[in-house]
Amino acid sequence: MPKVLISDPMDPKAAEIFRAGGVEVDEKPGLTKDELKAIIGEYDGLAIRSATKVTPDLLEAAPNLKVIGRAGIGVDNVDIPAATARGIVVMNTPFGNSITTAEHAVAMMFALARELPEANASTQAGKWEKNRFMGVELTSKTLGLIGAGNIGSIVADRALGLRMKVIAYDPFLTPERAVDLGVEKVELDELLARADFITLHTPLTDQTRNILSRENIAKTKKGVRIVNCARGGLIDEVALKEALESGQVAGAALDVFVEEPAKANPLFGTPGLVATPHLGASTTEAQVNVAIQVAEQMSEFLTRGGVTNALNMPSLSAEEAPKLKPYMALAEKLGSLVGQLEGRHASGVSIEVEGAAAQLNQKPITGAVLAGLMKVYSDTVNMVNAPFLAKERGFDVREVRHDREGDYHTLVRVSVQTPQGEKTVAGTLFANAAPRLVDMFGIRVEAELEGQMIYIVNDDTPGFIGRLGTTLGEAGVNIGTFSLGRRAAGGEAVALVSVDSQVGDDLVARLSGLPGVRRVEPLRF
Repeated sequence: MPKVLISDPMDPKAAEIFRAGGVEVDEKPGLTKDELKAIIGEYDGLAIRSATKVTPDLLEAAPNLKVIGRAGIGVDNVDIPAATARGIVVMNTPFGNSITTAEHAVAMMFALARELPEANASTQAGKWEKNRFMGVELTSKTLGLIGAGNIGSIVADRALGLRMKVIAYDPFLTPERAVDLGVEKVELDELLARADFITLHTPLTDQTRNILSRENIAKTKKGVRIVNCARGGLIDEVALKEALESGQVAGAALDVFVEEPAKANPLFGTPGLVATPHLGASTTEAQVNVAIQVAEQMSEFLTRGGVTNALNMPSLSAEEAPKLKPYMALAEKLGSLVGQLEGRHASGVSIEVEGAAAQLNQKPITGAVLAGLMKVYSDTVNMVNAPFLAKERGFDVREVRHDREGDYHTLVRVSVQTPQGEKTVAGTLFANAAPRLVDMFGIRVEAELEGQMIYIVNDDTPGFIGRLGTTLGEAGVNIGTFSLGRRAAGGEAVALVSVDSQVGDDLVARLSGLPGVRRVEPLRF
């Protein structure tokens, strides 16, 4: 009988579900790191919340561990690469607390609008300062959503019920989806200039880090009120403090901070600040929901091999896994490639399979493509929830199966629709196992998609490869592999270069300055 350890406080219903599903379970919250390490070797599964830290040394002491289940969305406390290397599935429950988090954001808006924390403290101190706390109504105010995904769309619905006007900035939000939500789709600068309240509902990625920077805060309407119940790091905290002190920002309500636990923060004590200790998911209903979900998912995996909401492997049955695994790797790499290069402008995607791939279950292949495509925009996307995220954002997904066999024994082709037309990449499997790119935007190019890479579009002229190699060498960047292709002699050419170090903005600028270079993009796989 499989055995699971629940190492953090969790609703009792989780243990009940494990036992009903034929899984032995021990509930031992509050163990020290050494105590947990001493017993983890006995267990097949580990169910956690945010307190337990799953580190590489803990995993080394867990030879029997097969699955880690996080009751909640964030997995910052789990070393996912280390777990993956040991063949351990990491699951979360990405949608169990969406309503709770959205409601907290709305509550924070009310707290800012009516200065509730300050009024409460003043009244309980016996001051009765009725004329001091002059609030504002939410009705008829403009709410700016930065991020209109699962949680953001719930906030939009609640705000419309309060008779607010809602505008939204989200690279994935289609005009059709905006109409369905009842919001106006705008660019970020327009949102900053128009919004009376701004609330953030986006993951923390390289694109969203400090999205409310000093520069962007300066673009806001004077007296704006800002709410962040999403991720610390989306706002420049020092710049926000200065804006609160100057009056550019009338109030800010934060549930998340750059460093947590936030025992000290430059914002603390600033007039106009409302702060809560990461309470977004903290309601009785949310904690019950995520506990039930994680127990159901882990039981399904341990007793029947089903994989749901896994962050490091596709959703597969035990029978399909051996055949589909290499195709999953190929599909995710192709999705990641086109997502990094064209994903911001994509409104839909077509996934075509032919040859041997056409004989397999295409749904997991589609899920892998979508997971790769959206990875740069979401820190919680996986094979299971990627199709759901695509659907809720109005992202058109098309699957095509060709019985014919073309130039390759098996082929997966991924095409995204953009304002500039369709952009297509294709790949195959060498020896039925090794993923390989064979076509990139209509140019034949054979390349492995691994690690850190540089994508370069240039004019096909003599001496370019030499200049490129020299520039990389002068920057101290070692080349791993070098793949080339072109449309025609003297026309557009592409290069995919794998390198052994990170590609920074300075190197991108130097490469962009080479004669004949049209585009330079760093890629990571």
